[in-house]
Amino acid sequence: MSEVESFINDPQILRELIMDHYQYPHNHKLVKDDRYLSVHMASDSCIDDITVQSDIQDGVIQDIRFEGVACTISTASTSMMTDLLKGKTLEEARVIIQNYFAMIHEQPYDPELLQEAVALKNVYKQANRIKCATIGWDAIEQMIDESEGKK
Repeated sequence: MSEVESFINDPQILRELIMDHYQYPHNHKLVKDDRYLSVHMASDSCIDDITVQSDIQDGVIQDIRFEGVACTISTASTSMMTDLLKGKTLEEARVIIQNYFAMIHEQPYDPELLQEAVALKNVYKQANRIKCATIGWDAIEQMIDESEGKK
């Protein structure tokens, strides 16, 4: 049994993962560095107002950071995303992002690729929370597109 399989169906562990990433978000500080791309995202339907930064060099996401005010789901999902995508090639990141969006929209996905982000697998049950769960992911997708456009 894989690590993900051991917790994917335990609601208590999933809740704890979300709360841990909300209370102690990873990579939660912006930097002043010209290498970083930056995208500001805000939601019309929630308090979410965040800026996501990424340092993408030679087709690899070297670093991802974020800061701002956001709800539990938004903060947790963005924190998980920073851990998951850091060090990945743009191709690997796109596959992970596609799987994440598939999960959020109740479509088939590979839970192994998403690791702790599977904690958000039930967000689709609350349509008003989908934007919260995807706001940071939309930002990194924009930065990947922008980075690839620079080549």
